[in-house]
Amino acid sequence: MATIVNNPGPERVVEVERSDTSGWAIAVIILIAVIVGLVVWARYHRAPPAPSSGNTNINVSLPDGNTNTGTNGTPGN
Repeated sequence: MATIVNNPGPERVVEVERSDTSGWAIAVIILIAVIVGLVVWARYHRAPPAPSSGNTNINVSLPDGNTNTGTNGTPGN
């Protein structure tokens, strides 16, 4: 059988005052660098614009605006 004796000594609390804010400054600099990097990447890595078509005409036939079909392909009212 084991006997455990727990006699903690007097507790010492050490307070360290930190007035250094360089961690926040580095975080802000990194955040700005990431945002600038994303903007540059988006600007230069998007799809190229379509080539100009010159004098090309595209003719499309559209149905008459008075066409009204009901359900099952039967004419409506």
